[in-house]
Amino acid sequence: MPDEPQLVAETFDRVLAEARSRGVRDVEAIVSGSSNALTRFANNAIHQNVAERTAQLSVRTVIDGRTARASTNRLDGAGIRDVVEQVVAITRLTAADADLLPLAERVAFEPLDRFDERTAFVSPQERAEAVAEAIQQVEGAGQTAAGIYSTELSTLSLLNSRGVSLSYTETMARFSITAMAADSSGWAKASACRVRDLHPSQLARQAAQKAAASRAPHELLPGRYTVVLEPAAVLDLVGQMFGDFSATAIRDGRSFLNDRIAKKLFGANITITDNARHSLQSGAPFDGEGVPRKRLTLVDRGVVREIAYCRQAAAAESVAPTGHGFSVPNEIGEAPMNIVIAGGETTVDQMLASTGHGVLVTRLWYIREVDPYEKIFTGMTRDGTFLIENGEVVGGIRNFRFNQSLIELLSNVEALSPPVRASGEETFDMVVPAMKAHSFNFTEVTRF
Repeated sequence: MPDEPQLVAETFDRVLAEARSRGVRDVEAIVSGSSNALTRFANNAIHQNVAERTAQLSVRTVIDGRTARASTNRLDGAGIRDVVEQVVAITRLTAADADLLPLAERVAFEPLDRFDERTAFVSPQERAEAVAEAIQQVEGAGQTAAGIYSTELSTLSLLNSRGVSLSYTETMARFSITAMAADSSGWAKASACRVRDLHPSQLARQAAQKAAASRAPHELLPGRYTVVLEPAAVLDLVGQMFGDFSATAIRDGRSFLNDRIAKKLFGANITITDNARHSLQSGAPFDGEGVPRKRLTLVDRGVVREIAYCRQAAAAESVAPTGHGFSVPNEIGEAPMNIVIAGGETTVDQMLASTGHGVLVTRLWYIREVDPYEKIFTGMTRDGTFLIENGEVVGGIRNFRFNQSLIELLSNVEALSPPVRASGEETFDMVVPAMKAHSFNFTEVTRF
């Protein structure tokens, strides 16, 4: 794994030398590596423990208005020579792009390091002991546990022939568990850059409590209900819209924000930022071309304010790039990737207490877009869906399919909890609150 600055520098020097020997002077290289370990469990027992160490070199060249990229996992002399030869050949065969920009230049940059030594070197024994404690929580409730516990150390360096030289190191720990009973289930998941902030036993207890509370679910008629969405449900549904906060998507006419910038689209209690340096965030503070990520106010009290710009999209509109571009070449352009939805001071318990008749949703899944401009999505609840009556959770209900506009949802929010780092399965991790909203559209009861 290329985690030493000297090794990265030597690798780039070789890339430059190989490129210049072929008459190419404009070169970009991304050197990345990861060390991953995972413990998987099912049926209340660990059944797999794996570890993987990888390294990758991705090289891009620019020749006469043409660009291309090639990658390899061989970082020796022969591997570097081969990948440079490939990318130069591909670039020369690629059609010229009149809008292609020169490589990014070096700019002032404040480093950010999310490395935690304890997380980087968690042993299989430590993971096994944490999993055993989690399983005990579920097994003690007469249920069956399944899930994963993973830890990772990753490094990323981006360098080019115009002086850009950036690096980022991060550790990450993830734990996910499903507790299964005869006719119900519960789920919990979390991630953290520091393993001390991850609490597998507590997550397992939450999953087991949900499975127990949702046993013998009864069927509730479809319709529009007041909902309390836990943070994971907010993340996986609301998270579907952020690819549209993109100058390239708006230019291409594929964003729901076309003709809606600077307009009030959501409720006045909705403020959303993109902030790579937020204390609960993760990911590199620079984009795929080496531009530092700026903090963006995407939505301010319901009004759409800012969008992301890669270098090419910014040049087309004579504005500054925001540092949200993906590695070039790509067809997407850019997107905000460090979402923070501002919260409020209402706890989930308080949301429940103020609800006369509604539904508590733990988790959403199988989410698919129905209407791109009105941002209507369909999907299903799972692993703990509950009926709320007179301020209390009174039992589990059969899962629903929903058909819901995000514009409508974020206009109907009545209360927000303090935001937390949340993990789901349908989109990337974000910092989001729980939400209470009225008129959520459940269209049918599912078969499970």
